[in-house]
Amino acid sequence: MITAEQLKDIKERTEALYRYLGIEQKLVEVEEEELRTQAPDFWDNQQAAEAQMKKVKDLRKWIDGYNEVKQAADELDLAFEYYKEELVTEDEVDADYANAINLIENLELKNMLRDEADGMDAVLKINSGAGGTESQDWAQMLMRMYQRWAEAHKYKVTIVNYQDGDEAGIKTVTMEIEGDQAYGFLKGESGVHRLVRVSPYNAQGKRMTSFASVFVTPLVDDTIEVVIDKSKLSWDTFRSSGAGGQNVNKVETGVRLRYWYTDPDTGEEEEILIENTETRKQQENRENALRLLRSQLYDRAMKKRMAEQEKIEAGKKKIEWGSQIRSYVFDDRRVKDHRTNYQTSDVGGVMDGKIDDFIKAYLMEFSASE
Repeated sequence: MITAEQLKDIKERTEALYRYLGIEQKLVEVEEEELRTQAPDFWDNQQAAEAQMKKVKDLRKWIDGYNEVKQAADELDLAFEYYKEELVTEDEVDADYANAINLIENLELKNMLRDEADGMDAVLKINSGAGGTESQDWAQMLMRMYQRWAEAHKYKVTIVNYQDGDEAGIKTVTMEIEGDQAYGFLKGESGVHRLVRVSPYNAQGKRMTSFASVFVTPLVDDTIEVVIDKSKLSWDTFRSSGAGGQNVNKVETGVRLRYWYTDPDTGEEEEILIENTETRKQQENRENALRLLRSQLYDRAMKKRMAEQEKIEAGKKKIEWGSQIRSYVFDDRRVKDHRTNYQTSDVGGVMDGKIDDFIKAYLMEFSASE
């Protein structure tokens, strides 16, 4: 049975969300923005109209989210009073509390995702590490984990590049994950994921360690201005192969984009390589590859802009490409995040996409608090 202090905490956090989210101001704004959508010539400029509709939708999302929290807090307050009169049971009060705290924590978490890129869709790339078949199988297991996570959140997943492993698993996969704040939630997944298990591919049944790298960037759209120097861009074509279903064919529809990126601060050059086998049409794959390039260039620009903020927050741990962020130890039934020290024994649940607690622990610890 919850205590009066826990009930007080729920009420205070609900009131705090009303202030932090600026609900009073958002109610005024949404009314004004909805009036603009009623203009007779509203759909004359479709791109501007869609941007306006998105603005209204985003405002509504915060208002509806807060209303849901407020309703849950009020129901908990009422249930607490009813319990004193023996009209409800302890279990019913505790269930109302669990619902209220879950809604509050989720909205508090979304409120932390305030960076410009946090609201965007995500591009998630998985590469198998050294270790042959075992690492390639691990990469495919991670791919399935993120697909299941996305499905649970009703996000759309599109595989834009897929390369089979030599005997099993995959060498690499690139997925676009589209949904509300997809990049904001997934940005903490970048890094090296380590698997320890008794390998089915080892004849001696030995315990093996494998690695796979995950790289997440925001998926930019046409409203974000990114400059691409065409003189530093080149193309190759190849036949699509691997587990691509109907997207696999015997003509050169796959495209390989090479772009020489020059660091504006150091002058150092680096080749960005992007492959796309998403469709049967080479031109569409070229367009998709360019979109992924723009996403990577935008991500680099965002990181430059955030450099000063990172210096101020020097006490925070940083995610660097190549750093080991999480271990999955199957025979010990343990998955542990090395940045937050959050761990669980529900290995099966994690591999089925139940990674929200890891995401929440990361964001609660490392998202900038305002």
